[in-house]
Amino acid sequence: MSDVFDQELREQLDEARRQRAEARAAGDEDSAQAYAGRVTQLLRIAAQHGIEIEHTAEEQEED
Repeated sequence: MSDVFDQELREQLDEARRQRAEARAAGDEDSAQAYAGRVTQLLRIAAQHGIEIEHTAEEQEED
């Protein structure tokens, strides 16, 4: 069960990061901020459950 949780969390994080990058590339700063918040939320959930995920320097600031 925890492997499934870990994998799902990582997939959601990958998707949020992708969407944040797409929003930035499109110049949509509001959406980019929303996805950055989602990334931060997912990183917090990972930390609460002892799942180690590498952060970018920017994400470490957000975290």
